[in-house]
Amino acid sequence: MTWLRERVRFDRNELSGAFGDLGTEFPLVAGMILVAGLDAASVLTVYGVMQITTGVVYGMPMPVQPLKAMAVIVITQKLSGSVLYGGGLAIGVVMLLLSVTGLIDVLARAVPKTVVRGIQFGLGLQLASLALKDYVPAEGIPGFALAGVAFVVTIVLLGNRRVPPAPIVVALGIVYAFAFKLDGGQLAGAVGFTLPKFHTVTWDAVLTGAVLLALPQIPLSLGNSILATRQVAEDLFPEKHLTVRRISFTYALMNLVSPWFGGIPTCHGSGGIAGHYAFGGRTGGSVAIEGMLYIVLGLFFSAGFRTAIALFPQPVLGIILLFEAVALMRLIRDTLTSTRDFTIVLLTALAAFGLPYGYVVALILGTALAYLWKGSDEEVKK
Repeated sequence: MTWLRERVRFDRNELSGAFGDLGTEFPLVAGMILVAGLDAASVLTVYGVMQITTGVVYGMPMPVQPLKAMAVIVITQKLSGSVLYGGGLAIGVVMLLLSVTGLIDVLARAVPKTVVRGIQFGLGLQLASLALKDYVPAEGIPGFALAGVAFVVTIVLLGNRRVPPAPIVVALGIVYAFAFKLDGGQLAGAVGFTLPKFHTVTWDAVLTGAVLLALPQIPLSLGNSILATRQVAEDLFPEKHLTVRRISFTYALMNLVSPWFGGIPTCHGSGGIAGHYAFGGRTGGSVAIEGMLYIVLGLFFSAGFRTAIALFPQPVLGIILLFEAVALMRLIRDTLTSTRDFTIVLLTALAAFGLPYGYVVALILGTALAYLWKGSDEEVKK
């Protein structure tokens, strides 16, 4: 039990950290449930179990996140749940092969750190843009006021270990929801015990999901879910000595297991670690607490999920998301002393942020530029 207490701590800071990634993941989770017609109890419960598992296994804030490219494609193209589950199994197989063969280590050595930093910065720009353009303005003038108060609270309390900001910000959102959007009768109607359901995945769904979902997801996963996650873990928790093989292995296992229980495809993410850390998480307790919240939501509120999600106003999600973005973008500070490195970071970030298939282009363009620039420097030295 001592081993477990060292890896998973429960205190007010871990509770605060538990909300550090909510702005990124919750809208995608909710969107897939509502658009693809997924069973909410299964999705939320399995998602929570995965959070708790990774918290215990890693002993640090190693959150579980929806696969972003897959989620966006499913939501915008209105694909079925069967294709989503097939895509999850397909990418699980790919990541397992990369892990057990050691090819993921080859890829990690081939991609320079400056490119990883650029991908992190580009993701930070995307998250900040999403927060400021979509989430913060979502409730109109009252929402702007709520976001302003949440922003001030976070600025004042960020880094405070005695009074961490996230629980206060979340409480503000809940009070706002009851004041302007919900009443007791609506909430009572949303309560009901619901168990997850088993799901069967067909070969046709795996093949379709591999083409439509897994292929577009792989470059983003290599850049952010594997390489950038390992880099952030090294920055914030160097004593853990995490390897890309271990991260890709747990990534694979999650997606090989989840679809059979109705769970969505998931990954790890650099932004999630940064978000949990920024709001106070230092052990696996922060993601374990988050996982417990999802399990409660899945088991007791999934029957009225559309009502339950209204408890969390989008401006509050936007402020949480904004600070997660800032935490990610700050990581490039170790490249600021080199004009060459900083230029590669910026070009990689702009490609990831602004171009179609940006993470694919950023990974290839940034790596090529880094090697070409290094080669030209060596020629000058000769």
